[in-house]
Amino acid sequence: MTFSKIAAVIKSLDLTSISQDRKQVLAPLIVYIQAKIDTKSEIRLNFICTHNSRRSHFSQVWAQAIAEYYNLRKVVCYSGGTEATALYPMVAEILKNSGFNIDVIAEGANPIYNIKYADNQHPIIGFSKTYDSNFNPLSEFAAIMTCSHADGNCPMITGAEKRIPITFEDPKVSDGTNRQKEVYEERSLQIATELKYVFSEIKNN
Repeated sequence: MTFSKIAAVIKSLDLTSISQDRKQVLAPLIVYIQAKIDTKSEIRLNFICTHNSRRSHFSQVWAQAIAEYYNLRKVVCYSGGTEATALYPMVAEILKNSGFNIDVIAEGANPIYNIKYADNQHPIIGFSKTYDSNFNPLSEFAAIMTCSHADGNCPMITGAEKRIPITFEDPKVSDGTNRQKEVYEERSLQIATELKYVFSEIKNN
């Protein structure tokens, strides 16, 4: 069961804010997950962005927590980039404010974060890595492209069963401004809302 504060945030997300055009973008992911549920298969979702620093981590963490919220236990979420940099600290701060328990377990240029979303589930290990890192699945996964740059620059994701572009505006545009925290919060909640819609559409037989 997700932590109560995270569950409260998920419950509060307004699905009516999602446009019909955006629902069409999300539809292939719903179809992919439902097909896996129907065959009682593992559901591996690898969220990919250029630097694996912002949008892909927001997506991975929210998807895992929301799958738990809907009791979809065969969902395992990953993230990666076309290159490795570092998980941006504001991402961790925003997730912490939403109820995730976050600890830095290794310092350095690319810190490693322990991200806990539920009492009895394995934590997410958050750090920047390439999409084909040994930390990620090598086959039987959906590659979800969360930024247009990565989508355009990765014509082939080796091992992916399905490639699904679901792109988001980069909150990085607000870095160094007085709206940074607000913009990161908006992007986090947009991603969470759209993923809530995806998982709310799944029939868990």
